[in-house]
Amino acid sequence: MKDYFAYIRVSSAKQGEGVSLQEQRDAIRRYAQLESLRIAEWFEEKVTAAKRGRSVFGRMMKGLKKGAVSGVVIHKIDRSARNLRDWADLGELLDRGIDVRFAQESLDLRSRGGRLSADIQAVVAADFIRNLREETKKGIYGRLKQGLYPRPAPLGYRDNGSGKPKTVDPAKGPLVKQAYHLYATGQYGLKDLAEKMHGLGLRNRGGGRVSINAWSILLKNPFYIGLIRLQKSGETFEGVHAPLIAKSLFDRVQLIIEGRAPKRAAVHDHLLRLRLKCGACGYHLVGERQKGRVYYRCHTKKCSASVREDRANQAILRAFHPLELSDKEMAYASRRIKQLRKSEAQEAENAREGIQLALSKLRERVGRLTDAFLEGVVDRDLFEERKKALLMGRKDLEERLRRNENGSALDQAAGFLELAKSAWLTYELGQPEERRDLLDNLTSNCVVDGKNLMVMLREPFHLIADRPRSSCGTPSRGTLRTLLGKLIAFAQDIHNKT
Repeated sequence: MKDYFAYIRVSSAKQGEGVSLQEQRDAIRRYAQLESLRIAEWFEEKVTAAKRGRSVFGRMMKGLKKGAVSGVVIHKIDRSARNLRDWADLGELLDRGIDVRFAQESLDLRSRGGRLSADIQAVVAADFIRNLREETKKGIYGRLKQGLYPRPAPLGYRDNGSGKPKTVDPAKGPLVKQAYHLYATGQYGLKDLAEKMHGLGLRNRGGGRVSINAWSILLKNPFYIGLIRLQKSGETFEGVHAPLIAKSLFDRVQLIIEGRAPKRAAVHDHLLRLRLKCGACGYHLVGERQKGRVYYRCHTKKCSASVREDRANQAILRAFHPLELSDKEMAYASRRIKQLRKSEAQEAENAREGIQLALSKLRERVGRLTDAFLEGVVDRDLFEERKKALLMGRKDLEERLRRNENGSALDQAAGFLELAKSAWLTYELGQPEERRDLLDNLTSNCVVDGKNLMVMLREPFHLIADRPRSSCGTPSRGTLRTLLGKLIAFAQDIHNKT
């Protein structure tokens, strides 16, 4: 009995879990017994034959070329090769006199007619794959045009079955969002971010650590703002899934990745780090711990600016004290804001209509651009570039629309007053992160001149601190009305810009 190899294959690991491989094995055994052949070695593979590079198939071919056995038995022609390059390699074996047989096909490959028939079947198999690939591609593009992502959901989202949009994973989604916020601070590199998020419990699909390379891809993926981008072709589609983060946050992260925004990791986490400046040279003071106390000093040679942290905190509290509003002041502001909300509702509706009109015009531009591409007026590269820009612009408008619906200038003005009212107490009793956030939100500059700290309040909080007061210490109604008007005007200006 002559020794032969036996080769069996399915297109995917999932198919291999079924009975297909076993059926192929049984068919080859029956054929070998009928033809008095001995199977010296089995080669089993779970990969498509449409592409070259199958490791098991390649190893078997090397063994055949070395003359390890007399030949090979394969279940059917389409199990051996569905690309013509591999089929040509099998033909080369036949030319060398190596016996190639198919258990399910009665073909005499030693004859001209048998080879011709086998060649025709191989060409049909290759054409079948090409057609299948085209149909699959059409199906994928159909899904993409519907705004559906046909591949597994990115980290932070979960799959809901074929033909359904991805939804935010309630466990991983907030962690991915937090990762974007942390990276946007410029305080984290990719390695630090990976460590931080692993410590917070974020894991990849397999339950393992999210790699640095995976973080690099994740932070550049516009899927998280509602767009679908194909890496190979560079094409961009609008998704129907809910965005996880705001486009402004995504843009900030891209600036840091591209090196166009400051990105520094904190070395010492002192309370006032990077928040005190030297009045002489303008550089930040550096915090140092000595004898149980933290001192902030300017490290340039000719400057002597220095302040102790506890004394700096006292100066900050003194600056925040005038921000406190009495219960009467807050009550008046609440009544006034309530009155103004009636007229604001109409203004908000007008703004909403304006944004929706701009969105409608942008959709028309996308449509005209698509028509121009289909008619051959613009080439694919220009089409994709302009389409991406228009879709990004659409995301900006949609974000403005959400802001318009979620808040107003009156809400922001009320927020200024609430923040001012609680500023002193929050800084006195708050956690370090809360105190730093408060400093960032309320102050424009903290300058050390010699050993004295001067705290400058940010607009509009200096207006609240500097409000005129009567002899009894409380401002008049007219003063409060003027102050509230300035706060609303400032908030409206911010609202319009964003």
